[in-house]
Amino acid sequence: MSVTAYWEHFGHGADIGIRGVGPTKEAAFEQVALAMTGVITDPALVRCESSVHVDCEAPTDELLMVDWLNALVYEMATRRMVFGAFSVRIRGATLEGVARGEPVAVARHEPAVEVKGATYTELRVGPAESGGWLAQCVVDV
Repeated sequence: MSVTAYWEHFGHGADIGIRGVGPTKEAAFEQVALAMTGVITDPALVRCESSVHVDCEAPTDELLMVDWLNALVYEMATRRMVFGAFSVRIRGATLEGVARGEPVAVARHEPAVEVKGATYTELRVGPAESGGWLAQCVVDV
């Protein structure tokens, strides 16, 4: 059975749940990063003009995903950028990622909220019910 990669949001009180599903763990991590961008703006509006490399290391897949997302939050804040495409390679406890995007253009991106960080709430990385992989957590906005 073939798994189609996608991202979505789910409700969680004052914060927002983000979820990524893909045929591989790497694809699920890419999709959950897109879901995080989707909290801020429509990822389709983001021009992938420049790349930022992000490397993370953590002892579990769950902690690796939180570190990945929080590294992206840091890069967005310090570079004043928004990302619309991601590439992830995971080897054991190490993630090598590339985020592609552009400086925030308020008129075009119309940022809804600022993501402050990924949390351990609803944290899950593992097999998806429909096959493939799922990566999810709640982000603080």
